[in-house]
Amino acid sequence: MRQLTTEDLKTLEVDLKNYFPQSLQVYGFIVQLNRNVQRADPVSVLVDQWPEFRVLLIKPEFREKGDLFKDLTVFSKNDVYLRDLLAHSDVIDWKMFICLAAELHHEKMLEAVAINRGVPMKKEAVCYMLVLRDPSKLLHVDSSSLKLSSLNESHVELVNRSWKFGCEDSKLMIKNMILNFPSCCVLDSDDQPVAWILTYASCALGMLYTLPEHRGKGYAKALVTIMSKRLHSQGYPVYCFIEEENHLSYSLFTSLGFTEEPDYRAAWFVFNDF
Repeated sequence: MRQLTTEDLKTLEVDLKNYFPQSLQVYGFIVQLNRNVQRADPVSVLVDQWPEFRVLLIKPEFREKGDLFKDLTVFSKNDVYLRDLLAHSDVIDWKMFICLAAELHHEKMLEAVAINRGVPMKKEAVCYMLVLRDPSKLLHVDSSSLKLSSLNESHVELVNRSWKFGCEDSKLMIKNMILNFPSCCVLDSDDQPVAWILTYASCALGMLYTLPEHRGKGYAKALVTIMSKRLHSQGYPVYCFIEEENHLSYSLFTSLGFTEEPDYRAAWFVFNDF
C-alpha cells in the first residue's frame, strides 16, 4: 500500500466528499490532519493505489505501552478489494489488538477474514451516524449564563471514569483527544467540570456527559450547540455516532437538527484481546 503525502491529503479531502456518508468518518480524519499537522497522535493514511484508490486505511501509530486504544478506520469503494487486502496483505499486524471501525455491512466478510487469519473477533458497537447539515436549526445559547472552558490534561481521569468504554488503557487516547482536538465543558463555582463534550480524531463529537447531580439544566444541549457552531465555523464536518440502544442521546441530537443517515450503520469490530 502507498502512504499518502501532505499534498496527497489535500487532494483526498476534496475527493472523499463525493462518497458521503460512507466516507464521512475517514474524511473527518483527513480534515483534522490537514489542519493539525503538528498533532501529537500520529496516523498513517494508506491507499491501495493512487490517485484512483479503492481502499483507504487510517492506521494509528502505537508509540508507547498502553497506547493500543485506537481505531483502525477503513473506507472502501469496492468490497472485493477490501476483502482481498485484509485477507492477503500484511498491512495489519493480526497478532496485536485491533479495533476496526467500518461499515456494518462488512461484518460477514470480516468474520470470514478473522476465521482465515485464526483470530477471535467480536462486534463491539453499532451506531447511527447523525449529521448536522443545517446549523441554523441549533438553539441560541446564552453562554453568558454558563461558565465555559476547554478540558485540560487534569480532567483525563474524570472523563475516563464517565465514559462507557473507559478503562486503564483508554486514558492515553482521552489525553490525546483533550490535548489535540476541540472540547468544551461547563464549570462549577470551584472551576471543576460538571458537563463536557469532546471531539474524536475523526472530527466526530462524543463522550458527552453531565454529572448526575447537574442534569436537567440544559448543559448537554448547550455544549452540543456551542461545539457544533464552533466546528462548522472552522470548516469541520459536524456529526456524531450514537449507539442504537442510546435513545436519550439520539433524541437530544435530533432535537438540535442532526439527521440520521438511514442507509448507513457504523460498527466497531475487535480482534484479539488487550
